[in-house]
Amino acid sequence: MAPGVARRARRRPPRSVRSARPVGVRARSAEDWWWDRLAPSGSGYHLLQSDSMLLVLPGPGPARTRVQRRAARRTQRPVPPASRAAAVKARPRPAPVSEPQQGPDPGWGDRIPLEILLQIFGLLVASDGPMPFLGRAARVCRRWHEAASQPALWHTVTLSPPLAGRLAKSGAKSGAKAEKKLLASLEWLMPNRFSQLQRLTLIHWKSQVHPVLKLVSESCPRLTFLKLSDCHGVTPDTLVMLAKACPQLHSLDIQHSMVESTAVVSFLEEAGPRMCKLWLTYSSQTTAILGALLGGCCPQLRVLEVSTGINRNSTPLQLPVEALQKGCPQLQVLRLLNLMWLPKPSGRVVTPGPGFPSLEELCLAGSSCNFVSNEALGRLLHDSPNLRLLDLRGCARITPGGLHDLPCQGQLSLGRRGVGTLAHPTAHACSSPPDLEQLHLGLYGTSDRLTLAKEGSHLLTQKWCHALRELDLSGQGFSEKDLEQALAAFSVTPEASHPALCSLNLRGTRVTPSTVSSVISSCPGLLYLNLESCRCLPRGLKRAYRGQEEVQWCLEQLLTSPPSSS
Repeated sequence: MAPGVARRARRRPPRSVRSARPVGVRARSAEDWWWDRLAPSGSGYHLLQSDSMLLVLPGPGPARTRVQRRAARRTQRPVPPASRAAAVKARPRPAPVSEPQQGPDPGWGDRIPLEILLQIFGLLVASDGPMPFLGRAARVCRRWHEAASQPALWHTVTLSPPLAGRLAKSGAKSGAKAEKKLLASLEWLMPNRFSQLQRLTLIHWKSQVHPVLKLVSESCPRLTFLKLSDCHGVTPDTLVMLAKACPQLHSLDIQHSMVESTAVVSFLEEAGPRMCKLWLTYSSQTTAILGALLGGCCPQLRVLEVSTGINRNSTPLQLPVEALQKGCPQLQVLRLLNLMWLPKPSGRVVTPGPGFPSLEELCLAGSSCNFVSNEALGRLLHDSPNLRLLDLRGCARITPGGLHDLPCQGQLSLGRRGVGTLAHPTAHACSSPPDLEQLHLGLYGTSDRLTLAKEGSHLLTQKWCHALRELDLSGQGFSEKDLEQALAAFSVTPEASHPALCSLNLRGTRVTPSTVSSVISSCPGLLYLNLESCRCLPRGLKRAYRGQEEVQWCLEQLLTSPPSSS
């Protein structure tokens, strides 16, 4: 063969057989034809086949194999014009098929009835608040915007200027500019969203408190609760205007805010007969406010809290017990937190006051030793049979004997836990007076300079063990035998019932391993146990246990560990 003929033979490509199918592509069957009819190419649907059903799902189809992708690319290669014309002539023309008109899908959220949406939104607002949920939900669709715009959902609102305006480096001008910008938005929000507002909290407002409260007085007649935290510039005219425009306002919280005493006194004179709750920060101006309370301007007051806040005030607070009982006879919660409360002496002739018949919670907790004694506590609680929470942390002059003589029927806790965490009593629906459920007698680093009682803890548990839910004996100086006798009261219970104890704090006490094991075995509902700094316990077990599993693990370790040398 000539060299030229050989080269032409090598250049000539192999002839392709038109009838041959690409590798990996099988012949189409009747089943494939039905699949194309159910979900044609480009329709936006794909099929999923299982053993007993056939699903037509929207969206992109399932991923294709590598062989199928190669076959699809071969079919999409450009065809020469001559071959394309011949293929068009030979191809039978299909009958025209009218494509269905596809409109935009409104979505499932737009088909939910407005009443159901309001109920769903109401549950979310009740748990997390209206912001930022309602603001985001209003941008979903028109139906959601209509539901989120209902004023009934905007019943609790917290307003605070942007953080950038409160930074020290930004200066007062930047903070005032941020407050004015938010105030411009409130001018539309108040009449259109906050017309049924009930609880309002203002935080970090320095210069625009008066315009904001003026908008509230004009647009929020159902306001019942107002909290001002770190706010300045509150004048007497502002609070009086609010008291007159909001006839249902009965709760005021002005802790950590710069509010003049004359403004608070004027407010109490206007809204005093309906006031139920009042929160104050102790300062030199608090005396005038307490004087108005002692004068009887708030006869329906049920909650009174006075605290020093972050900066502790060393000035003693003189509060006459009997005058407070006469001025606020309906008081249910009294909290004097972190104060140097100095009750005025009763004098030679002791004239007991009317007492607090409805008092359920008394908190005199402080971070240092105070002057509360058994005599002052007796004057305060001589007629309070409904007491359920007694917090006397820091009251080192209170003895178990003085507590045992109280008319309370409930629970006691003597502990060294933080002042910021205060337990709240649970509601009782029985007709008989409720039992005392919680008592705190903590000593905050002052036990080294004081002579603590070493006996008498059994007087507490024997009286209240049937209802005691939280017992805190942290930092107390009771002996090993006295603690063993006191905690043994939880083992002597009726056969059909178990002790209600669920929290026990023995931090820094001389409790023994056998006593702890007995308590855990007798109280199956125990969920919190603090054994930190207990010198009589073996190493590795002196810590806090949270949860039933950890408490049971502690019991196992106590039962299997060798006795301590101490």
